[in-house]
Amino acid sequence: MADTHEPPAADDASDARTGTDPLALRALAHPLRWKLIDLLGSERSATATRCAEVLGESVASCAYHLGILAKYGYLELVPGQPGREKPWRLTSSQQDLSSDGLGIDGQLAAEAAAEAFLDHELVRTKDRLRRRALEAAEWRDAFCIVGSTIWVTASELREIKDQLMEIALRYTEREDDPALRPEGAREARCFASTSVAPRISPPKRAT
Repeated sequence: MADTHEPPAADDASDARTGTDPLALRALAHPLRWKLIDLLGSERSATATRCAEVLGESVASCAYHLGILAKYGYLELVPGQPGREKPWRLTSSQQDLSSDGLGIDGQLAAEAAAEAFLDHELVRTKDRLRRRALEAAEWRDAFCIVGSTIWVTASELREIKDQLMEIALRYTEREDDPALRPEGAREARCFASTSVAPRISPPKRAT
């Protein structure tokens, strides 16, 4: 799926969260809900039974958490589907984790949601790292984990962030239109983060 999770601000106006209730952010502070979001992003739609099958959870647990995500606008039932159990789909491929205008409660909720997302991202990255040896050489060579400490100004860091966002969103149109996917294309994950180190007081001079 194509998603952006950016605690300080939202870069896309079509985010799923449209309310100003911090509870909408709190709804994302749960690891299973991120797994459900990912699964629906990959499969386009799925029932609670299908989610339970893929994620190794109970149907009741998946149904409950799907309902919570729907309550706050992240999911919706696919209309016009036959059968007793209805499939769910995402209302947007992007989730806004900003706390703008929500006060201290919103800030704390945004932090909780972002931490849950980062935990989920780390688990997914570790899982794919363990599976890397099973992939063909061309896919193993495309796997990358990199970190770099740099000295930059705020404007330079913002420029780096914008460049990373452009790369991350470069192929998002292929998500909604499979016809645009070249032969041999597979779902991949591009995750990036920028942050500034906290100020540290210099050591006190000996007297």
